[in-house]
Order: sequence, then structure tokens, then C-alpha cells
Amino acid sequence: MKRFNFNTVGLFTRNNKATVDFYTKSFGFTTDWDGIQPNVEMMLGGMRIILYPRDAFEQMVSRKFQYPEGFNGTIELAFDVPTFADVDMEYQHALANGAASVLPPITEPWGQRTCYVADPDGNLIEIGSFVEK
Repeated sequence: MKRFNFNTVGLFTRNNKATVDFYTKSFGFTTDWDGIQPNVEMMLGGMRIILYPRDAFEQMVSRKFQYPEGFNGTIELAFDVPTFADVDMEYQHALANGAASVLPPITEPWGQRTCYVADPDGNLIEIGSFVEK
């Protein structure tokens, strides 16, 4: 019997609208968020990301949290693309939609072409491929 089905990553945001705009424009996530409710659900294939404002979450649980400033080195979202050329293209596309560059595309010794960007809240995003052509 299967105990768990892991299918969602939750991100706490400073600005839901900016984060929704970034993920929908950069990666093609879809959402039916009304722009008002604090909880946002976004889908991409079988992947789901939920967003919740930091201040609303703190209010809900009656607790204050310390959030990292700048780039958040505690989590990585990884997107696999078909080829090396797609890594470069998607990196540029993410930058054009508001991502901050962390590591421009590079081909690693283990055969992966990869790059890193950060979303509006500083969460790290890896875009990579193991297929050269």
C-alpha cells in the first residue's frame, strides 16, 4: 500500500501577483486564481505549486517566521527540458519574465547542461537537460 503521493510544492510569497505572473509567463503554469484569495494553486502537467502570502500564513498559524533575504538557498525547483539548446532558450525566457540570473547555462563534466535563476521571492530554479541534440 502506497503511503504518500508527493505532488505539490508550497511557496510563501511577498507578492502573490508577481509570483503568479512569473510562473505563468516563464514556465506556462496555469491557474484560476481570482487575484483576491490568499491561496493560489498553479498547475503544470502533473505538478502543482501552491502560493500563500508570508504575512497571511503567519497570521493563520499565530507565529512569526524568519524568511531568507536575497537568493534562497534552502529549496530548488528543477525543470527538465528536452535539449541543451532548450536550456539556453528557457534561461533567456525566464530572465525576460523577471528572473534573476544565478548561474548562466553551463555544460557540466557529468554531461548535463544546466543553469539557475531565482524567482521574485529568491527561490532557486534549475533548468537542465542531459540531451545535447
